[in-house]
Amino acid sequence: MSTPIFLLIILIAIASYAASIYNTLQRLMTQITASIQEIGNQLKRQASLIPNLESSVKGFLKHEQGIFKLLTDARKSVAQAASSNSLPDIEKAATAMQALMPKISLVVEDNPELKSNETVTQFMRELTDTADKLMYARRSVIDLTQNFNEKLVMFPSNLIAGLFGFKQQAGLQTPQSGSHLEVSSDEMKDVKVDI
Repeated sequence: MSTPIFLLIILIAIASYAASIYNTLQRLMTQITASIQEIGNQLKRQASLIPNLESSVKGFLKHEQGIFKLLTDARKSVAQAASSNSLPDIEKAATAMQALMPKISLVVEDNPELKSNETVTQFMRELTDTADKLMYARRSVIDLTQNFNEKLVMFPSNLIAGLFGFKQQAGLQTPQSGSHLEVSSDEMKDVKVDI
């Protein structure tokens, strides 16, 4: 085999590898965008379920006015996130919706009339299902962002990424300090279950 043909084969192999890395990075960026859009999609689904839940439980919960304020605030947060289409706003709305779910569940469980109402039960299932899908979509953003950012710093894919100007993706933003980063001594104790 002559030297020019050998060099041509080497150049074709390098170009193929570079194209493969470039396409992988583009695919990951597209998947990150789609996962962020899925978070917004699930938030919109929750926001559309909340008014139905609210109207279903209004008759049962005249004495529980606090839950209506929580529902209204969560719906406003989702609407704001949907209109801004920014990841921090979407994450803030998702967190508000996640915090609302246990409160609604507690009110439903404490009220036997409400708990036995099939409409309320169905809406609660729908909200729980949406919350689960939302957590999955957030996990997808985290995993895809990690995979993408690893390729930007690992050799030799970092050379291709630098050549084409790929930048690190922020992923989901979380505070870098606070109690969520600490484990208390109570949390480290073995859990005892007494049935």
